[in-house]
Amino acid sequence: MSDTAGARPALSSGELETYLHDKIPLSAAMGARIVEYGAARLVLEAPLAPNINHLGTVFGGSLHALPTLACYAGLWSLLRAAGIEGHVVVKSSAADYKVPVTCDPRAVWTAPAKEVIDDFLVTLRRRGRSRISLTAVVESADGGVAVDYRGVFVAIT
Repeated sequence: MSDTAGARPALSSGELETYLHDKIPLSAAMGARIVEYGAARLVLEAPLAPNINHLGTVFGGSLHALPTLACYAGLWSLLRAAGIEGHVVVKSSAADYKVPVTCDPRAVWTAPAKEVIDDFLVTLRRRGRSRISLTAVVESADGGVAVDYRGVFVAIT
């Protein structure tokens, strides 16, 4: 795979958003939309209204789902860019909730280092299955970190 920092994604942000809404209906129900998309970074945002809880802040489940979706979409698009047709599933995940989110939630995924991606892809091509650890953050109203998210994702061809 070429350097992910300069690579272009294999599909447009609109195509990826449509894929998410079609294949993972929760993303549509949340109102998730891609606001930034490249090979090395993906940002998903959702409106507060369908994700609000009884306290007027973002529901904890939404704060876990949004970065899960960001990591999933980032990894799925990396597979497409590498010319690999496959499925992505989450194996395990955890989130540390630091502060309540009072604005439209925004999850930011940054691709792992090129060497990590290359090792992941080599294993996937050789074995038809590979796992990778991914991280994302959900930003607070002031742009700080409201949620630290970690997940292990598996790709299967």
